[in-house]
Formats: sequence, structure tokens, C-alpha cells
Amino acid sequence: MGWPEIGLILVVGLLLFGPDKLPGMAKQAAQMVRTVRRMADNAKNDLGRELGQDFSDVDLRSLDPRDVVRRHILEESETPTRDRILRPGERPPHDDEAT
Repeated sequence: MGWPEIGLILVVGLLLFGPDKLPGMAKQAAQMVRTVRRMADNAKNDLGRELGQDFSDVDLRSLDPRDVVRRHILEESETPTRDRILRPGERPPHDDEAT
């Protein structure tokens, strides 16, 4: 979110709730965000404790499907390819299970 979006939210909030209630609403929203963050941290710590030391260093963001696709498909592969130039008269390899 950029400044124009934040400004639009403030203007809409000012029109809906009025200037006297807006600071209280902002305070409640900030408390709710803090509570949700605390709950997420507690859930992450509980999950790490339940799974044990083997999974304590797992980054949950690495499990995001978009990140997996970005890492494994869209980025260049780090494994060397086995492509080579065929000699004259040599037949290319054939995979019977390929579609």
C-alpha cells in the first residue's frame, strides 16, 4: 500500500466515523494488528516446539506455493545440463515413457 491508498482510507474513515471517533478506531485497529501478530508468533513457536529440533529452523515463507514456483521453475536451474551435440549419424536418445 502506498500513500494514495492510505490517504483514501483516512478520508473514507473520516467520512464514515467522523473526526471524533477516528482516533479511537485507529487505536483499536493497531491493537488488533498487534494481537494478531502475537498470536501468529505464538502459533509458530508452538509448531516449532511440537515438531522438534529438526523443523525448528524451517522458514514458513518457503512453503508458499508462489515462492516454490519462483525458485524452481522461473529461476535458472543451478544443475548442469547434460545436453551435448550429436555426432554425424548418431540417433538422439528416445524415452518410451515420454508423452
